[in-house]
Amino acid sequence: MPIKPWITRTLRALLRPRMLYGHRHPSGAWLAHTRIGSTTELESPERLDLGDHVFIGHHNFIDASGGLTIGEGTQITNHVSVLTHSSHRATRLMGREYFGDPQPLGFVRQPTVIGPYCFIGAHSVVMPGSRLGRGVLVRAFSYVDGEFPDYAIVAGQPARVIGDVREGDAAWIERHPQARSAYCGQGWPGR
Repeated sequence: MPIKPWITRTLRALLRPRMLYGHRHPSGAWLAHTRIGSTTELESPERLDLGDHVFIGHHNFIDASGGLTIGEGTQITNHVSVLTHSSHRATRLMGREYFGDPQPLGFVRQPTVIGPYCFIGAHSVVMPGSRLGRGVLVRAFSYVDGEFPDYAIVAGQPARVIGDVREGDAAWIERHPQARSAYCGQGWPGR
């Protein structure tokens, strides 16, 4: 017997990915303007120092087990992994001996910092210990490992600095001068 169309529509509406508004910071503060996709996995949320006005899309793995800071206004698109621990080297080096070892060789656990107003493109990986400055733009499909300065555009595997977001911003501000005061008022450098 075929499924009734109204059942299919109802199930689709109930089970589809949704944006969840608001997030409780470990300090107890309510981040009313932060949005996190219902299909994103937050590991160790008690170690996640999240700013408000953050957007984290769908199908992401956000690992805060080693300490993770995501600054205000940052946008993490879809299918992104942000990591604070990595065991792939340890399992490769130790094989089966890895399992059950309290301090496996090659295991990495380091805090990761993503500064305010960053953008992380789809299908990117941010490795443990990475530090992104303010306003960094990570292009899609990038493997980010290391430190990147404020306003850098980074891309590649491994990611490298390929530009500066302020160059594009200057052209945009020139076409929209009414936005200059808001742009400069946010701590962004004037042009």
